[in-house]
Amino acid sequence: MERLQKVMAHAGVDSRRKCEELIKQGRVTVNQVKVVELGYKVSKQDVIEVDGVPIYQEEPVYYLFYKPKNVLSSVSDDRSRPVVTDYFQSIKTRLYPVGRLDFDTSGLLLMTNDGEFANLMMHPKHQIDKTYIAKVKGIPTPALMRKLERGIVIDGKKTSPAVAKIMSVNEAKQTGLVQLTIHEGWNHQVKKMFEAVQLPVQKLKRESFGFLTLDHLQSGEWRILKGYEVEKLVKIASNNGRKS
Repeated sequence: MERLQKVMAHAGVDSRRKCEELIKQGRVTVNQVKVVELGYKVSKQDVIEVDGVPIYQEEPVYYLFYKPKNVLSSVSDDRSRPVVTDYFQSIKTRLYPVGRLDFDTSGLLLMTNDGEFANLMMHPKHQIDKTYIAKVKGIPTPALMRKLERGIVIDGKKTSPAVAKIMSVNEAKQTGLVQLTIHEGWNHQVKKMFEAVQLPVQKLKRESFGFLTLDHLQSGEWRILKGYEVEKLVKIASNNGRKS
C-alpha cells in the first residue's frame, strides 16, 4: 500500500505537492469514491481517476540514456523529427525525459515514468551538478573562465557559481574545448553563458549528471539505473534541498 499522492506522482500526473493539491480540491477518486485525505493509501488493484480520467499504476523505472545530436528531448513531435522515446520502442512502459537537452546537444539524459523523481531531479534548489563539454568559437582564457564561475546575467537572472575548466585550445582554428559544471537547467543556459563571454558554442555534450557518467555507452544506447543509483540521486537532491 502506498500513499495516494505518491502513486499519482509515480504515474506522471505531476509532482507530489501538486498531486496533494488535486486531492484537496476533490478532483481525485479511488474506486469511484472522492478522496480528500492526504494520508489515504491505495493498492495496485485500486482504480484511481483524476478529473474522471484513470491513471495507470506502473512500476517506476529509471534509465540513463546517451542522447544523440539532432534528437528532441520529447515523447512526440508534430514535425516528425526524431525524439528520445524512439530509442525505447522495446520498452512498453510510458517514458519521458527528465528535463531536456537541446535538439543539437548530445549526452546524458535520464528517462523515467516517475513524476516525483523527475521533479526532484529538475528543481534548481536541489542542485544536482551537470557537467558539459563545449567546443567554442574563440580562445577561452582564465579571465573568461572566472567570469563564468562567478555567474553570468542571462535573461535578467544571474547564474549560480559554476566550475569552468579549459580543456584545450586550437590557435590555428581559433577554437577551444571548455568543461563547465552547473546545477541549474534554464532554457539554453550553457549556450547563453558562453555567448555572454563571446565564446559561441559550436558543439555541446552533457558528460555527467551528478555522479552518473556515460561510461561504456555509445550514442543512442541506454542502460537501466541500478536501485542504489536512484536512491543516491534522491538522497543528494533531498540533502541539497534542505541546505538551500
